Amino acid sequence: MILQRKLENGTRVIMEPIEGVRSVSLGFWVNAGSIYESGQNAGVSHFIEHMLFKGTPKRSAKQIAAEIDGVGGNINAFTAKECTCYYIKVLDEHLETAVDMLCDILLNSNLSEEELEREKGVVCEEIFMTEDSPEDLVFETGSSLFFVGTSLERPILGSSETVRAFTAQDLRDYMDKHYTAENIVIACAGSFDPERLFGLLSTHFAACKGSEKLTPVEHEQRNGFRTAFVQKDIEQVHTCLAFPAFALETDEHYALAILSNILGGSMSSRLFQTIREERGLAYSVYTYPLSYCRIGSLSAYAGSGEGQAVDVLRLMLEVLEDVIANGVSEEEFTRSKEQLKGNYLLGLESAGSKMNALGKSLLLQDQEYCPEKTLARIENVTIHDIIQIVPQVLAGDTFTCAAVGRVENHKAAMHELLENWWKNHGQTGTDICPAEQTGP
Repeated sequence: MILQRKLENGTRVIMEPIEGVRSVSLGFWVNAGSIYESGQNAGVSHFIEHMLFKGTPKRSAKQIAAEIDGVGGNINAFTAKECTCYYIKVLDEHLETAVDMLCDILLNSNLSEEELEREKGVVCEEIFMTEDSPEDLVFETGSSLFFVGTSLERPILGSSETVRAFTAQDLRDYMDKHYTAENIVIACAGSFDPERLFGLLSTHFAACKGSEKLTPVEHEQRNGFRTAFVQKDIEQVHTCLAFPAFALETDEHYALAILSNILGGSMSSRLFQTIREERGLAYSVYTYPLSYCRIGSLSAYAGSGEGQAVDVLRLMLEVLEDVIANGVSEEEFTRSKEQLKGNYLLGLESAGSKMNALGKSLLLQDQEYCPEKTLARIENVTIHDIIQIVPQVLAGDTFTCAAVGRVENHKAAMHELLENWWKNHGQTGTDICPAEQTGP
């Protein structure tokens, strides 16, 4: 049974006790992510996530690590476009330690200048590591290219320039605005007594002050056709196409997940079978949907040798063209629907997965997570729904392509394929950009 309560300071708490397990997963979900940032403080949400593990008056950074290791637990955090989550997983007998530690780092972190300067180097290395990973780089480039004009175009990590400019006061000012009672959801799943947990939270998190829930400033996405070619001296060319899709918790969101499975979500998918199994042109090829609160996208990725990059792109577009022209089969639809249901249910078999679902749903959607409702919405998708969304996605008002690798000699041919696709399928076909190139 899922229980929802509110602390006296206004923080919402959502809990799901699970029988037959010994672990408990606890997460603090914060309305703080790259969509709340500006060009001047880009990356501050992620940088704060790092800094909150660097010590409090009660615990040094080393003591935080040693204490959680000493109870056989795991503590970590992640920053996303729309939120930041701090989470801990321990045996049920160590619940009080988990609550005390997470509350301590969120409310009492030192944010010392010495640690700040040291961590700037760490985060900059993380940024450089992303830039050195061609797959990560093409995803980041593709995301910024597709979501241009919206708060989603900003990278989560920020830039080395913005990171190196941060001061401790910058972090405190941002936390004063975002790390408040109304902007935090506490989620817990596993083996615990709800009354005991609520009592611990009431004691340890009472100092968190309340304020109104924040909403990001949204801008209108710029539609049209855009490309970016990043020249890097590596063996493979990494290509990422992106198309418009749907926001979280829309009916189309579930139809999109099934369509993505058909196109590139498994070994039986069209892109995998065509490009890898039949032609042997790429090792990695797949699609992935991204759904945010107000907008979404569907991306298709392939990594291939430099000499095969143009052929791989042509085949990707041909597979998508066939879906537009001929739809999908009942066999594909049924298989992909069952795949989605199975993956969803298997993903909920751990306390950590359930905690994530609880916290994300309440923070971002202001609604209580309900697995039965989600399964019903998947089950209610029909093949007609898939056919309905295909032109909205694959022949929509936005089409982008990012490519990373030795693309200089192939840029013209790739751009011609992409431009022809846009002329044939784009809803605003006159909005065609020239081929853009970045990188060394």
